[in-house]
Amino acid sequence: MAAIAQLPLAQAIPSFAIPLDGSTSDYDDFLTLLGDARFVLLGEASHGTHEFYRERARITRRLIEEKGFGAVAIEGDWPDAYRVNRFVCRPQPGEEAVDALEGFRRFPSWMWRNADVLDFVGWLRDHNARLGKHARPVGFFGLDLYSLHASMDAVIEYLGKVDRGAADRARERYACFDHFGPDVEAYAYATHLGLQASCERDVVDQLVEMRRRAHELTMRDGRLAEDEYFYAEQNARVAANAEHYYRTMLDAEIPSWNLRDTHMTETLERLAAHIDRRDPTAKIVVWAHNSHVGDARVTEMARRGEINLGQLMRQGYPRETITLGFTTYTGTVTAASVWHGAPERKTVRPARHDSFEWMLHAAGAPRFYFDLRAHRHDVSDAHEARLGRAIGVIYRPETERQSHYFASTLIYQFDALVHVDVTRAVEPLEKAPEWGAGEVPETYPSGV
Repeated sequence: MAAIAQLPLAQAIPSFAIPLDGSTSDYDDFLTLLGDARFVLLGEASHGTHEFYRERARITRRLIEEKGFGAVAIEGDWPDAYRVNRFVCRPQPGEEAVDALEGFRRFPSWMWRNADVLDFVGWLRDHNARLGKHARPVGFFGLDLYSLHASMDAVIEYLGKVDRGAADRARERYACFDHFGPDVEAYAYATHLGLQASCERDVVDQLVEMRRRAHELTMRDGRLAEDEYFYAEQNARVAANAEHYYRTMLDAEIPSWNLRDTHMTETLERLAAHIDRRDPTAKIVVWAHNSHVGDARVTEMARRGEINLGQLMRQGYPRETITLGFTTYTGTVTAASVWHGAPERKTVRPARHDSFEWMLHAAGAPRFYFDLRAHRHDVSDAHEARLGRAIGVIYRPETERQSHYFASTLIYQFDALVHVDVTRAVEPLEKAPEWGAGEVPETYPSGV
C-alpha cells in the first residue's frame, strides 16, 4: 500500500483542524482522544484571556459529567483554593461563590478572581448539590507554593482545634519568619546575603511531626477528619517547599522554576492518592499555563535545564496523561505593567510571522481544535522548532520577542491544541482604574 504523502504543518492545520462553533459537540474528538486518561492538563497562552478560561470550563464540565472526573486542580495556592473546595463541597447558608474566591487576594488576584472562574465555581457547587448523598463531590484544589504565610497560619489553626500543644510547637517554629512579616522577598535576600539563618529546619521539623502523627490526628470524625488532616499536612508541605523556593530565587545554580513545578507535580500525585483511597478510578483535570502544561523537553526550556509539570506527568504517567494547549493571534488581555501592579486591559499584538500563532492564524478559522498527536506522522516538518508566545501576569508588548516568545516543537509539546484567533481580556472581579487604560511600557520580567 502506498504511503500517505506528508504535508508541511502550515498545510496540515487547515486540512485537519476541526472548527469550534459553540455547540455541545465541540470537544467530542478531544473526549475520544483522552480515552481513560486520569490526568487532563488544560493550558492557556496567558493568565488573562476570557476565552481560555471559558473553554477550559466547558471542557471541564464535560469531563466531570461524561468522564467522571472528580477534582479540578489549578495553578493557584493551596489554602486559597481549599476555601473554594469547602464552598463547592460543603457550602454554608448564605455563602456565595464570590465569597469562596475571597482568598485569592495575592497578586495577581485577577488570575482566579474573575468573572469566568466565578461562573464555574457556581456551576460546580450546583453540580455537587445534585449528586446523591453518598456520592463524593467534585473538589477544587491548588497546586502552587507561594502561600508561605497563609499555609503556616492554616497549620496552626488546624492544630489549635485538635492539639493545642502541637499548635504551640508549630507557632514557635514558624516564628522564625516573624522578623520579616509578610515580606518573603526580604527573607530571601537576608538568607542569601548571610544576614539571617534559614528557617529550613523549622518548617521541615513541623512537616515531619505532622506526618509522624498522621494516624493519631485522623482518628476523629472519619472521612471529614482525613480530609482536614490532608489539607493541613499539605499546608505544612507548602510551607517547607515555599521556604526552599524563596531562598533559592536568588541562587543562579538552583532553578527555582524546577522547584515550583516539581512541587506542583508532587501535589497532584498526593491529591490523586488521597482521592484514590475512596475512588480508585479518580480523575483530575488541571488548569495551568501552557508553560507548565506543555512538555518542556521540546522547548528551549530544556536548554536552560528547566523541567515542568507536563513533562513530569508525561514521564510518570505516559498512558494516563493528556495535555491540551491554547493559543491566540491577537485581541486583548488582562495583565499588569509591573510586578504587583494593577490589572490593565492591554492589546495583544498580532503574532510574529515566524511564530506558530501566525501559522494557526493563516488557517483562516476563528476557532478550531487540532489533534496534534493523531497527525504527527502526517506532518513533514513535525520536528521543526518555531517561536510560540507566552504571556504571564506581566505583558511587555514593547519587547515581545525577548519577553514573550520562546522556541518549541508545537506538535510534540501538547497532545492537542485549541486556537482562538481573536480573544478578549478576562474581567477581574475588581476593575482598577488602570483596566482598559491602554498599554504601558513594561519594566519587570513576565511571570507564568
